[in-house]
Amino acid sequence: MDLPAADAAWMKEPPAGKLQTRSWGTGSSKSYLIPALEIPAFLVLLNGYDRKAYPNQMEDGKKVYSVNLSTFWNHVTHGPWVVDKDAFAMNQFNHPYGGTMYHGFARSAGLSYWESLAYDHMGSLLWEMGGETTKPSYNDQISTGFGGSFLGEVLFRLSNLVLESDDSGSLGFWRHLGATMLSPATGINRMAFGDRFKPVFPSNNPSLRWRLQLGENLHSDLNTRGVTTTSFKKEAALDFDMAYGLPGKSGYSYDRPFDYFDFEFRSLGNLDNPVDNIMIRGLLYGTDYGLGDSYQGIWGLYGGYDYISPYIFRISSTSVSLGTTFQWQISQAAALQGSLLGGVGYAAAGNVTQVGDRDYHLGVAPQGLLALRFILGERVMLDVTGRRYYITGMGGDDPGGREAIVRLNMGFTIRIYDRHALGIQYIASKRNAHYPDRPDSRQSVGTVAIVYNLLGHAGFGATK
Repeated sequence: MDLPAADAAWMKEPPAGKLQTRSWGTGSSKSYLIPALEIPAFLVLLNGYDRKAYPNQMEDGKKVYSVNLSTFWNHVTHGPWVVDKDAFAMNQFNHPYGGTMYHGFARSAGLSYWESLAYDHMGSLLWEMGGETTKPSYNDQISTGFGGSFLGEVLFRLSNLVLESDDSGSLGFWRHLGATMLSPATGINRMAFGDRFKPVFPSNNPSLRWRLQLGENLHSDLNTRGVTTTSFKKEAALDFDMAYGLPGKSGYSYDRPFDYFDFEFRSLGNLDNPVDNIMIRGLLYGTDYGLGDSYQGIWGLYGGYDYISPYIFRISSTSVSLGTTFQWQISQAAALQGSLLGGVGYAAAGNVTQVGDRDYHLGVAPQGLLALRFILGERVMLDVTGRRYYITGMGGDDPGGREAIVRLNMGFTIRIYDRHALGIQYIASKRNAHYPDRPDSRQSVGTVAIVYNLLGHAGFGATK
């Protein structure tokens, strides 16, 4: 039976959930004013919480969170801007995560990445001026403004991907909860403003590769200043990694920042060190290219945020790099994926022995990355990723110090059935540190783990 023309046209329309993606960031779904009000309100609430939670925390003879108009104006007119003495986790994780809130408020209000980046820096500046009585610090402005935008954009994209992937248009409670946990500010705006900010950010259907690993560390070697300790203590580990926008998919373009990104998160069953790493690299500005039918890639300027915390030292960096990400289809059954990046960051590395009030060294850090993934059919994968950081004394307050840090991750995976695979993983970290006022430090740690892998729907992720 033939359908009437109007009904036939209606049948070709995408479901209601897909229609929402058309209006994201347009008309009433876009607002410059709302995030400009939300961010200061969030900072006032954060300062109020800190006043209650840490009423007696002192620095330079003042209560840290007892701010007023006088302290705000003094910071605006006199500063001075310094490298602060806050703990490593506060500066290198809490501040960037705070930046994700500013970023989420702006992005969920329909603003572009670059517009939201300006709001990130505005939020950070307001906190430096009026959130604490301590002197404003430029290391916080970098880690919150830039690191928060890189991490915040990834979380915003993942949050919207959770919502966009529901083809029925009837999004359930658990899906909304998961999206809000990934990007709380986005969830707040969706709940507070109803239909106005309900439209989902359009992903443009990128090529995705993701993997969830559950495993157990079986063997670790620790070396500190030539003394090696071997441990057979078992420790649970959870690892999640995703590549979003892999090159090679026909019709997909890289017009927006972070249309390609790689995200890695690793957690350990250790209350003293629960977060082993968070690592992000995303294409800020670039384009795709091809060499024949078998080699496809993207190249350009990447933004990166790394937080790495093995047992005996820590490294974190907010960076920009030039580089490329590619896929080479060697044969019908074999493919090689990879990334090669080189750039500069502003980084922090933990000292072996705390010196003064701070337990880490800050400085400008040239750095590089090489990541390779060899995929053999739908059965076997070998992946190797190496990172190197050289932290200078430039931009810090101990200019004579320098550190060289290497992080290596190797894995071998065999698919057993459907999306289930088993593998063995080796992670090594090495640090050489030199300071003029203390002995040189050499440290390394290597860990072997057996892991179960739950693969994404794309399997090992070779783009067809």
